[in-house]
Amino acid sequence: QVQLVESGGGLVQPGGSLRLSCVASGSIFRINVMGWYRQAPGKQRELVAAITSRGNTNYADSVKGRFTISRDNAKNTVYLQMNSLKPEDTTVYYCNAADAVANYWGRGTQVTVSS
Repeated sequence: QVQLVESGGGLVQPGGSLRLSCVASGSIFRINVMGWYRQAPGKQRELVAAITSRGNTNYADSVKGRFTISRDNAKNTVYLQMNSLKPEDTTVYYCNAADAVANYWGRGTQVTVSS
């Protein structure tokens, strides 16, 4: 089992920045990929960014050039640096970790972009 705890969400003005953090605990040695997803009301959960244990990254087209995912293996933490935020980025962001047999999810952190 893997437990994930997110932090760093909040209210920011358009054009502003936030950094989300996700700390993993438990059977973390089996984790292959960690990432961030978001889900707006009435919509499917979508991938925002992911990073493999080797550091390879993948981003949704809508956030390329604005968001950066990184991980600190010593701290068992993955980060999502979000710059140039837009109102349409407003939603709940979920941390995800995947190993060979399961996906694990955090409880989510709310990001609100509004003036």
